[in-house]
Amino acid sequence: MTTTETDAPMPTGPDAPVAKTPAAAPEPSRGRREGGILNVFSHGVLVLWAIMVVMPLVWAVMTSFKDDRSIFSSPWALPDALHFDNWSRAWTQANMGDYFLNTILVVGGSLIGTLVLGSMAAYVLARFDFPGNRFIYYLFIGGMSFPIMLALVPLFYVVNNMGLLNTIHGLILVYIAYSLPFTVFFLTAFFRTLPTSVAEAAFVDGASHSRTFFQIMLPMAKPGLISVGIFNFLGQWNQYMLPTVLNTDPDKHVLTQGLVQLAVSQGYKGDWSGLFAGLVMAMLPVLAAYIVFQRQVVAGLTAGALK
Repeated sequence: MTTTETDAPMPTGPDAPVAKTPAAAPEPSRGRREGGILNVFSHGVLVLWAIMVVMPLVWAVMTSFKDDRSIFSSPWALPDALHFDNWSRAWTQANMGDYFLNTILVVGGSLIGTLVLGSMAAYVLARFDFPGNRFIYYLFIGGMSFPIMLALVPLFYVVNNMGLLNTIHGLILVYIAYSLPFTVFFLTAFFRTLPTSVAEAAFVDGASHSRTFFQIMLPMAKPGLISVGIFNFLGQWNQYMLPTVLNTDPDKHVLTQGLVQLAVSQGYKGDWSGLFAGLVMAMLPVLAAYIVFQRQVVAGLTAGALK
């Protein structure tokens, strides 16, 4: 007689033991893997972009110390000797010193005027409600989208009728008008992020609107002013179309006009080494300004984007 063994029935009920199953081994997160791949890809793109930006600058500086023969025979090689006479020749014989001075006068005056007028207009649009507030604000935004090429002919006749053609102060006024739309647009958003309690406390203490603006609100907007000032400085320093149309006097040419004049003055016998030296001269103030104020630029952009 044989007997078969049967499994004992598992007890049921609230007191029944629960069978434990082995825990699965933790798997690496899919999101982390994708994030790592994305970081590697983004860093690679940034490195490639940095190389594309830095290499032309390094090549221009390196070429400014070569002679004309070395520029064409070995354009990618290091200079066999540092020809500092290229810089002195560009500064004196090519009149780059005069062009540099004219550019500093024009850009310096227009930058100060743009920041003062733009900050005042942006403060009023951001802090005060009055009929036509949004309409004026959208007019400034519309000025950003208006192509300057369409305004060159009427602008020429307006400046000529006012007796400001071929003058430094006339070019300053045109630069201010050209830069105001973006300045007001940028600073309006920035002034809206500043706390109103500080201005209200100043009014309670008896401060006027002008004193509150110049002594309290304007210093608080320093990051935004530096950011928009850098952008305006870059645009005005590199401006070529407006001075070409409105400033035809050779004695009052700015750097961009001087570089073009240096390139075409001798035709096929152009002074290429002097041209690269002048190009680096025009480039150095822009690089220096951005390197010095890069932290303020980032701080101003971040503060203007957050409420």
